[in-house]
Amino acid sequence: MKQALLYEGKAKQIYATENPNQVIMYYKDDATAFNGIKKSVIAEKGRLNAAITNHLFAYLSENGVPTHLIEQLNEREQLCHNVEIFPLEVIIRNIAAGSITKRLAVVEGTSFTQPIFELCYKNDDLGDPLINDDHAIALGLITAEQLAQVKALTLKINTLLQARFDEIGIDLVDFKIEFGKTTTNEIVLADEISPDSCRFWEQTTARKLDKDRFRQDLGDVTQAYEEILARLLG
Repeated sequence: MKQALLYEGKAKQIYATENPNQVIMYYKDDATAFNGIKKSVIAEKGRLNAAITNHLFAYLSENGVPTHLIEQLNEREQLCHNVEIFPLEVIIRNIAAGSITKRLAVVEGTSFTQPIFELCYKNDDLGDPLINDDHAIALGLITAEQLAQVKALTLKINTLLQARFDEIGIDLVDFKIEFGKTTTNEIVLADEISPDSCRFWEQTTARKLDKDRFRQDLGDVTQAYEEILARLLG
């Protein structure tokens, strides 16, 4: 079923299949941070991220969020619809952490009164800069109508994920997601939702259970990812 390698990113490989409308996504153990400056391999990260994404995408799909995921093939591979990805990183911030604390001098851990919606232009040469809605539309990255759909879906995803993680004692601090367009022009959630792309803090201790353990040299990275999966699976 798996054919030629179409694309390799920092954390995943995309392969063609005999069906041009479907691809296979393979999750790697490679880890990068700070725009690729820091690199390493985290044992079992790919397997864990695939399982977490599979669980969360299924949950979101059951609650009316369209996704590119068709099925989990094995521990590291997923069969997905072949979509045209918008060159945008879509970010929601519920609690201050990461770049916003430096950019706006907000104290880490500050809860925002409403979710902050942000966009970054996916361009490695430019360092994935933060842009606004008008930039995205003017650059032809997305239309105004498509962006309205993306924003509505993103806020819905945030509400659903906050509720799901609250059930297992985890604060959804922030997350970064991507969207794609199918051959029928349907906008769907793509890529992944995992500790690589989200910040998860344990509610009782504020212990970090995400990629910040790698970024900040906190140790026990694999164990943190394993804990997120174990809590989700109950």
